[in-house]
Amino acid sequence: MSTEARFAAGDWYAVVGDEVTVLLPGSQRGRVAAIWDLADSGSGADAVLDALLAGGLSSLDHVALVAHGDDATRLIVRGAPSATISTTGGEEIVSAAPGTAWAERLVTGVTSLRITLTGDGVADLPLTSGIARVSVVVLGAPVTGDAAAPASFAPVEQPVEQPVDVPAEEPVTEPVAETVDEEPVVEQPEPVAYADPLSDPVPGEPVAAPGLVPGFVPEAAPVPSAPMSFGEPGDDPTPTGETPVVEEPWSEHDGHTQAGAPIPDFVRPPIPGQEMAPDVVSQPVASLVFSTGDVVLVDRTVLVGRAPEARRFASHDQPHVVSVPSPQQEISSTHLEIRPGAGADHGSAIATDLGSTNGTVLAQPGLDPEELKPGIAVSLVPGAVLDLGDGVTIQVTNP
Repeated sequence: MSTEARFAAGDWYAVVGDEVTVLLPGSQRGRVAAIWDLADSGSGADAVLDALLAGGLSSLDHVALVAHGDDATRLIVRGAPSATISTTGGEEIVSAAPGTAWAERLVTGVTSLRITLTGDGVADLPLTSGIARVSVVVLGAPVTGDAAAPASFAPVEQPVEQPVDVPAEEPVTEPVAETVDEEPVVEQPEPVAYADPLSDPVPGEPVAAPGLVPGFVPEAAPVPSAPMSFGEPGDDPTPTGETPVVEEPWSEHDGHTQAGAPIPDFVRPPIPGQEMAPDVVSQPVASLVFSTGDVVLVDRTVLVGRAPEARRFASHDQPHVVSVPSPQQEISSTHLEIRPGAGADHGSAIATDLGSTNGTVLAQPGLDPEELKPGIAVSLVPGAVLDLGDGVTIQVTNP
C-alpha cells in the first residue's frame, strides 16, 4: 500500500509512526503520549496493542489500529471506527459488530484504506509522522468510496489542457509583437529617461528623496513605479504610492537601515538565559499544518493573524507571513509568532502570543491545554496543536 496519507480535521487523535497508525477518541488523551513513544521508536503492532490493553479492554471503548506491513496490512477496529479497504480484488467495509471485542483483518494487495471516525469530511490535509486531530484518515490512494478526492481532480485535468492550446493558436500575440516593432520611439525613453533617476529615489522612498536629492523633486511622478522594477515584493505593498504606507519608516529598500521602530513588548522574546536563534536557519525545525490547508516550514520567523504585519523586520530578513480567516474577529491582526529556538531549544520551534485579544491555546501531547501568556515563548514538540480561535488550528509536525 502507498505511504501517502491524508486526513480531515476533527477531535480524534491520530498517532502516526513508521510501522503503525493508531486512532483514539478525545477521551483517551491520557494514552496518546505513551502510544506515540512506541510508534516513534518503531514498535510493531503487538507491542502497541499490549500498551493499549494495559488499562483493560473495558476502558478502551473505541480504537482503530493499522499495521503497515510490506506484504500485508493488519487492521483492528473496535467501537465507532468504520474502515473501507480497497484491494486489487475489490472493496470491503470493516466494522466491529455489537457485543464483539473488535474486528480484525489481515489483507494483502491493499491499495488504499479509509477510516471514518466522525462525520464524513474530505481528507485533503497531508498526514505525516506525529500526532494530529482528525475525523477521517485515508492511507494510500483514494478509495472508491472517497468520492471527494477523485471526483474533484479527474474532471479538472481535461479542461486545463484545452485552454492551454487555445492561447497558443490565437493570432492575438502576433499583432501585439507587431505593434511594439512599429513604435521604436517608446524603447528609447525606457533606458534613458527612467532607469537612472529611479536608482536614486528607490532606497529612501518619495518621503526621503526631497532631503537627500533635491534635484529629483520634480520627478516625483515616476517614483510609484520604482517598487515594481527594483523593490522586493514584501517591501512596498502599495506601488501606486499610497501615502499612509509610503510614509512609514520601515519601508527602506537598501537593507542597511533598521526597518521600523521595535515593539518593546514583543521584540522576538528569548527564553530567559538563552541566546537568540539566527534569523534564518539552514534546516527547518518544524512543519506547520494549518487547518486551512496551508503547510509552512519553520526555517525563520512565521507570523500568523488576520492581516499580519512584518514592519519590525529588516528587508533582508523577511518572515513567512500567513493570513488566516476570522469571520468572528476572534483572531488578532498579528496574532502569533513561531520561530526556530536557540540554546536548550535548538532544533525546536518556539511559539509566542503577540498580545492577541482572545489569546492562543496550546495542547501539547500528554499535557492539559494551556493558554499562552503574551510575550512568553514556549517550546513546541511534534504533535502540538495551537488553537487561535474561529476554528483555526495549527498542528506542529516534523519537517
